[in-house]
Amino acid sequence: MFTGTGHKGSIPAAARTLLWIRVLNQLGSYALAFLAVLTGPELAPAALGSFGIAALISRWAGAFLLDRLSPRTVLALGLGLTGLSLLALASARTPSEVLGAVVLVGLAFELYEPATQELLARVATGARRQEVYTLLGVCLSASGAVAGLLAAVLLPLGVHWLVIADAITCLAAAGIAVAFLPRGEERAVTPRRRWRPSLPLLRLTLASTAFAMGYLAVMVFIPLALLERGAPAWAPGLTLAGAAVLSPLALWVAGRRLARLGHGIVLGGGTVLLGLLALAMALTDQAWLTVAAYLTFTAANGLLLGRWQALVADSAPEPERPRWFAFQGSSWGVAQPVVPGLVAVFGSIAGAPGAGAFWTAALAFLAVPLVLSYS
Repeated sequence: MFTGTGHKGSIPAAARTLLWIRVLNQLGSYALAFLAVLTGPELAPAALGSFGIAALISRWAGAFLLDRLSPRTVLALGLGLTGLSLLALASARTPSEVLGAVVLVGLAFELYEPATQELLARVATGARRQEVYTLLGVCLSASGAVAGLLAAVLLPLGVHWLVIADAITCLAAAGIAVAFLPRGEERAVTPRRRWRPSLPLLRLTLASTAFAMGYLAVMVFIPLALLERGAPAWAPGLTLAGAAVLSPLALWVAGRRLARLGHGIVLGGGTVLLGLLALAMALTDQAWLTVAAYLTFTAANGLLLGRWQALVADSAPEPERPRWFAFQGSSWGVAQPVVPGLVAVFGSIAGAPGAGAFWTAALAFLAVPLVLSYS
């Protein structure tokens, strides 16, 4: 596991434990990628929409729970409830049962995200804080690649088995959290004025929303774009597998040099590079050039892993930090339903959905440094 400093004791023990917990959880997280398959084409729009709304609510619920409970407690609660709700989803049969179970999964699904970010912010400071957030991104990326292989093995048995496997990893991760993470402090609830996001937080969230839109536009539509451009059927899968290797490799090669630079400089310069690469993918119609640009894109994106979380942790007032994490993290939930509409608009202009996705990504990425410069 990459530590960035080169000595074994560089990462706090609680952070290492949390990383292994999230890796275990991530190994089963492929199930929700097959949610549309599980629910069927008629129920899929309602299921996906309900899940997205419920997931946004759960992220905020996780932040508010941190007012009273320790990160360890919220993390274990979120993982445990996600596991139980996934078992309910696997056993659902009627459309109403499936929709109800999907909502339950969504309401539990993001509870542990603010707790994860807050626990890492508490156990690490300074350069080490950037290191642990980066490690979290690398570990989740690598375990996601392994999860894809597990999905390929289990999928022939049926989508329900994917959901069951996901539930088992969630419950196992919750048990490990209870057993091995430090209890931490639990805050007493005190009267407080109504919380409102500050202007710097609003600008930061707007920038990360643009980043999320660019990232999702590329990642969701790259397989379709390659097939549109004449790539063989095996090419998208092999390209994604290569990208999963390149991202942590690039960080290992150049991460230490970039660690000396400020978050704003790295994020601003990095997103300009990502925007130019997305523009190159939009302008070409050659499959091999698209693959080359995408692999370079993945390597460049790997250098940004952990930067958004570290920027939030360093900028937020300590009492408000869970809310900052929840508010900024909502950017992904906002971007997800917006991207398909933008891709459809730009795709109608460019003549193909794949090219439309890359135009969407290019404009979104190039907007990020403009917003960050005012943060």
